[in-house]
Amino acid sequence: MNVVIPGKPDLAPSASAALAKKLAKKRLIVALVLSAAMIMIYFGFMGLFAFDKPLLGTILVPGLSLCIMLGPLVIVSSFVLCLVYVLWANRVFDAGIRDLR
Repeated sequence: MNVVIPGKPDLAPSASAALAKKLAKKRLIVALVLSAAMIMIYFGFMGLFAFDKPLLGTILVPGLSLCIMLGPLVIVSSFVLCLVYVLWANRVFDAGIRDLR
């Protein structure tokens, strides 16, 4: 049974399913890209920590080594990537869900 909502285009069930599938694919791509970015950042830092300690020991200014600078940046990058996802979800994904209803 199709319900017609005034002001909304009448979408056939197959068209609605196609839009939902497209939206799910976009969400998966965004999630994979952001996850890959976080994995690269984290394991890049861990790789430096494991294999190039002298580089991380480089003193940038008295009392501040490269390691002390990069460690918090890894944590901050996780918050930034989370913010990117939230902004994308609010602007694109939620709008797409609203269009499906």
